[in-house]
Parts: sequence; C-alpha cells; structure tokens
Amino acid sequence: LLFSFVDEQAKGIFKHGDRNTFIAPAALTVFVWVLLMNAMDFLPVDLMALATHNISEHGFRIVPTSDVNTTFALAITVWVLMIFFSVKAKGFGGWTHELFCAPFGSHLLLWPANFLFNMIEYLSKPLSHSLRLFGNMYAGEIIFLLLWMWAANSSWTTDFYFGWIVSSLLALGWAIFHILIVALQAYVFMMLTIVYLAMAHEHH
Repeated sequence: LLFSFVDEQAKGIFKHGDRNTFIAPAALTVFVWVLLMNAMDFLPVDLMALATHNISEHGFRIVPTSDVNTTFALAITVWVLMIFFSVKAKGFGGWTHELFCAPFGSHLLLWPANFLFNMIEYLSKPLSHSLRLFGNMYAGEIIFLLLWMWAANSSWTTDFYFGWIVSSLLALGWAIFHILIVALQAYVFMMLTIVYLAMAHEHH
C-alpha cells in the first residue's frame, strides 16, 4: 500500500522519464525515513531522557527531526540531487545559461537580476524544506513538555487536580492532532522532494 501510494504521487508529478529508476525509490526512502524519525515523538520524552541521563548529562533528544541539523542534512541532500539532475538534464552549459538568462531574458544587462533571482530561489528551497519539518516537530515536542510541566508543577490542592485533568485532556487532544502532524510532515517532505527533482528537469 505504501509503495503504491508513493508511486502514484511520483507518477502525478514527475513527467520527465522513468520515475522508477530513482525518483520514486528516493521518495519512498525519504517518506519512510522521515515518518519513522517523526514517530519517535510518540515515546514518552521525559522517561527517555531519564533513561539516557547516565549517558549524557541532559539526556538524548529523542526526536531526530526536532533537531535542525537533521532536517538541514536531509534538505541539503535533496538540494544537491536537484542541482545534479538539473545539470544532467540540461548540461552544465544549459544549466549555467539558465542561471543567468532566466526568467527575465538573455540580455547582458539582465544577467545580474537573473542570477540574483535564481540564487534566492536556490537558497530558499533548502531553507523552507528543512525549517518547515523542524519547526513543526520542535513545536510539537515543546507543547508536550509544557503540558506535562503544567501538571507536574501544580500544587497539592484543588489547582493540582484541575491542572492535572486539564493538561491531560489537552495532551490527549494534542496527541491525536500530533499523530496527523507526524504523518503529514513526512508526506510534505516527500512531496517537496519529488517536486524539486521534477523541477530540476524542466527547461526555461
């Protein structure tokens, strides 16, 4: 089911050759990898930190995608692949020509504007690709910790029971929503990977 699902997404976007040679397998790998890393958020973060406290002073960060280093590494890998396929599809000369002559035209005076425009596009892709995943997973982790701390720091009075009940209900609602976020962010990361690699094959 998963293989067919990812293959259908790749087939709908990638129209520049045989998707099964690289694009669809890469998309499947990215989707499963990001999904499993995101799913580590289902582990009780406080208990996992306590279990790893003897190895590291502050424990381990359990969710890899809540660390910007992980998401940037994934996004930069896709970015390098995008440049590779762009050069492969157009040739180095064609890629360089596109860099300086699109989208405003090939007049010499327009080269700086074209180059600046393309550089902004090239730099924004790995930034948006990585920070979207990082921001969602990091925010989800922080909200879980805040709800847990609300319950843990309530005093042994009526406020304790109120805080415990309300934080538990909020945590349950957020947990259900966060399950969707875990899968959705893996899907978005996979789709952007396919889109960026497909765009690399397009000629302007």
